[in-house]
Amino acid sequence: MKKSTTGLLIGSALVVGLSGCASSASQSSGQSQASASGDRSWYQHPFVCGLAGSVIGGSVGYATSSSSDEDTGAAVGATAGATIGAMLCADNRPEPEEPQCPSFGGDIPAGAAVDAEGCPLDSDNDGVPDFRDQCPGTPAGVAVDADGCPLDSDNDGVPNYRDQCPNTPAGVEVNSLGCPDSVVLREVNFEFDSAQLTSEARNVLNGVAERLVNNPDVRVRIEGHTDSVGSNQYNMDLSQARAESVTEYLASRGVDSDRMMAQGFGEEQPIATNETAEGRAENRRVELDEWN
Repeated sequence: MKKSTTGLLIGSALVVGLSGCASSASQSSGQSQASASGDRSWYQHPFVCGLAGSVIGGSVGYATSSSSDEDTGAAVGATAGATIGAMLCADNRPEPEEPQCPSFGGDIPAGAAVDAEGCPLDSDNDGVPDFRDQCPGTPAGVAVDADGCPLDSDNDGVPNYRDQCPNTPAGVEVNSLGCPDSVVLREVNFEFDSAQLTSEARNVLNGVAERLVNNPDVRVRIEGHTDSVGSNQYNMDLSQARAESVTEYLASRGVDSDRMMAQGFGEEQPIATNETAEGRAENRRVELDEWN
């Protein structure tokens, strides 16, 4: 067999083999664009393909050269073959794309409003993005559920941040305050024989005021009650002064004055006996009720 024929046959066989390697590399790239180049098969690496290309190119160059320039033809062919082989098996896979908003940790639907960093907008800053927030505009600091709606622990229809009675039993009908009836403001007490609020009473009223501010459509009546010690008129005046003291304090905490009415009942509506110290303590109270 002639030299040229042998060289061409060897070169052709090697070309077929190199083409197969390159094709395999391309398929692997398409199947897993995110995989690292180190995960490719050994025969798919540019060095191996370059080496095979060198052999192919050298064989072809040798086979197609005249007797006088065989060495030159083989050298040129080897160089060209090495370059072509390395290029055929080069890792041309695209770099994996960074997620749109890594801190979000989920898919962002097309068309969702995003900020300058590509993260979905959360206009009320409740932790639930606008595109799935069922209750947009929740006041700052209000605890919400997965839909972005304020929590309602007792499921009475009045969210916790407005509910003056947050532990109403299931199924009990409530008013706009979240209470079945008027509610006794526990621990709202006064200095002895006066309408001056204690520091503990002011702390309790701070929470009452916050919930009323967040419930702007409801009006309330603040009711003052006393025990039976003293004259009827004295107790009536004292209960009125105490109800007004509570109203003034709530107004100082942001509750509109025209949403509140102060009314004293004196000793007229006891809820316990006035014959014992414990009973009289229960009767000295302030109640909050809906004012229609």
